[in-house]
Amino acid sequence: MAQQQQLQLPKGLVGIVAIVVVGLIIITKSAVTIDSGQAGVLYKTFGGGVVTDKPAMGEGFHIVAPWNKVFVYEVRQQELTERMKVLSSNGLDIQLEATAWYMPDNANLGKLHQEKGANYLDRVLKPAIRSATRSVVGRYTPEQIYSSKRDAIQQEIFDETKKIVEDQYIVLNDVLVRDVTLPPTIKDAIERKLKQEQESLEYEFRLVTAAKEAEKVRIEAQGKADANRILSASLTDKILQDKGIEATLKLAESPNTKVVVVGGSDGLPLILGNN
Repeated sequence: MAQQQQLQLPKGLVGIVAIVVVGLIIITKSAVTIDSGQAGVLYKTFGGGVVTDKPAMGEGFHIVAPWNKVFVYEVRQQELTERMKVLSSNGLDIQLEATAWYMPDNANLGKLHQEKGANYLDRVLKPAIRSATRSVVGRYTPEQIYSSKRDAIQQEIFDETKKIVEDQYIVLNDVLVRDVTLPPTIKDAIERKLKQEQESLEYEFRLVTAAKEAEKVRIEAQGKADANRILSASLTDKILQDKGIEATLKLAESPNTKVVVVGGSDGLPLILGNN
């Protein structure tokens, strides 16, 4: 009897312990931690359902009523890669891989959860990018898709997908066309054609270069001919005599002995010899 009396706790202490235990249970059930890059949507069991008129719960520790729920969403930029079979403008099958960079609209996360749910990717984004890709690729030939129009096709897929999801509480940042696979026979034919076009461009370049070089030579020759013609027209007998006299005077100034006869047939001095 003495031992049993020693194990009994005071009634006041028992009440305190009970309150603490209940409090710990409530706190454990009510505590919600939102990690980095995430946001929470609050669902009120009694009074309102999904909260859509307030911002989503941000990162950190939150206390909510134990009868309410919090749905956590990734709000960082995410990546979706879709590989699909589409038809070109002439009905040929083309395998195309497109990647979308997206994120949920954090400002309308409650509406996204309420109207689309956590699997909004399958309900909205995947069908949207497939539909846009089929629509855009169907306007082009395999050759355009494979070579010259790839960037334009990528931009058009982005624009059309964004138009579909812009009122679906999804933010689309970009769409990348990463791979285009054509039937082997079509691919080989396109590559042969591109090679021939490249060779043709190279040949035309050589022709243009040769023509420019020939024109350069012709212009230089014409310049020399014009210069000689002008020089010949300017050399009169009087000028030649003066030039001959100047040359004779310079030779006479040299220390070597010379015999100079004045009065040649052309009127110029003649140098008969030197030592």
